[in-house]
Amino acid sequence: MRFGSNDGPIATLLSWGMRNGALQAAAFLLARRKKGERTDRAHNNRDDTMAKSSASELNTTWIADWNPENERFWNSKGRFIARRNLIWSIVAEHLGFSIWLIWSIVATKLPQAGFHYTTDQLFQLVALPGLIGSLMRFPYTFAVTTFGGRNWTIFSASVLFIPTIALAYFVTQPDTPFWMMLVVASTAGLGGGNFASSMANISFFYPDRMKGWALGLNAAGGNIGVSSVQLLTPILMGVGLINLYQATPGPGGIYLPNAGLMWLLPLTIAVIGAIFFMNNLSSARSSFKDQLAIVKRKHTWIMSYIYIGTFGSFIGYSAAFPLLIKTQFPSITVAIAFLGPLVGSLSRPFGGLLADKVGGAIVTFWNFIAMGAATIGVLYFVGTKDFTGFLAMFLILFVTTGIGNGSTYRMIPSIFREENLQKAKGTGEAGRALALNAARIESGAALGFIGAIGACGGYFIPRGFGASIAATGGPQLALEIYLAFYMSCLALTWWYYLRKSYSATAANLAEARV
Repeated sequence: MRFGSNDGPIATLLSWGMRNGALQAAAFLLARRKKGERTDRAHNNRDDTMAKSSASELNTTWIADWNPENERFWNSKGRFIARRNLIWSIVAEHLGFSIWLIWSIVATKLPQAGFHYTTDQLFQLVALPGLIGSLMRFPYTFAVTTFGGRNWTIFSASVLFIPTIALAYFVTQPDTPFWMMLVVASTAGLGGGNFASSMANISFFYPDRMKGWALGLNAAGGNIGVSSVQLLTPILMGVGLINLYQATPGPGGIYLPNAGLMWLLPLTIAVIGAIFFMNNLSSARSSFKDQLAIVKRKHTWIMSYIYIGTFGSFIGYSAAFPLLIKTQFPSITVAIAFLGPLVGSLSRPFGGLLADKVGGAIVTFWNFIAMGAATIGVLYFVGTKDFTGFLAMFLILFVTTGIGNGSTYRMIPSIFREENLQKAKGTGEAGRALALNAARIESGAALGFIGAIGACGGYFIPRGFGASIAATGGPQLALEIYLAFYMSCLALTWWYYLRKSYSATAANLAEARV
């Protein structure tokens, strides 16, 4: 980088620093100290030096110094780099969600394509990717701090070629045994792991004051992948546009392989984008042992339970919605199912934004009340076979899952921050700095870990519907169980994060408006 003589003193100073290196910068600080500069002025100079040295490294694969809490660094360079990583993280996560939920549409078309599976078996094909995806989130959570966010995004996007190509082949084989189709469907769970690594990665890029909005955008961009797959897949299965090896439609007049082949080009773009436009953060690296400490934290498990109620409901209902429509309202096209995940995804950032303003716990509390009311509405209309009322209540339920997703994910870093600051009381600024750094590491790991537990809803809700229909002929029993679960989440939210009496810990968290 070169500066002319008219570029001003700031540009001249930056150019001088870059030419003469760290040794002369240190000498400059020492000289100023000898002239009697105050200690706080020396601290400011050191912050400026860190921001400038970081700026020279921001376009490298690994960024050595990253301090988004430093406003000068954030405003000059940090926010642009964070935004770029957020955009490509959303692209990769969006595709992960799409492929994770691809079987929610494919399963509805298998009977038409000549596959003779029972209704309960079809629900199992929908549910199994949810279980595998939730399990994959555990290793994906810790991968970012081990291998780097950029590196893991490249890998996690690349492995999604496996479920897409496998699906494209096996759906052309109507004699495929059910166990083999279960194996093929399970590979779609690889897409479910992307969320954990993506959220953990982005949490390191943004300052605490912006985490709710940033994580909400990242999650919403991924969640919309569910809506995309449920909207686009039925359309593209009806045309021979991208079918690479079958010129005529298969049984039932549909191009079922397109459900897998349609993602090959987008995945290629995502991998290339991650290679050229994402970064790893050295400050985000930590040992597996340091991160595993979150397992011993009480609030990790409490928030995991609550997150099953919000995100678990979103991903579970998203997976089950098309097949639920097909079984309960056979005359209605499943193409309308994309509306549920769409409104749930779009509402998620607003849950995070509202939580930033008034506190995540209070938003989560009232949201569970709304979820319970919407569930009662669904119960009523599915019993009367009124599709208009059923759809309206389910869309409200989807909106509440999105708001709850945003508010609960905002609670997690706030809880770990407050807990670590409480432990650091009386240790001075040095202790506070260490506490904040520990909170960032722990909350990053907790986001992925809690996300993994919450994703179990992607398995339990479709399986619950399948079992309920097999046992009683309708989904009402499953919905009643889900309603009781929401009430338990409501009670936990109040007891641990809103109650201001009887418990000093609960009072501290309530006063901090986590």
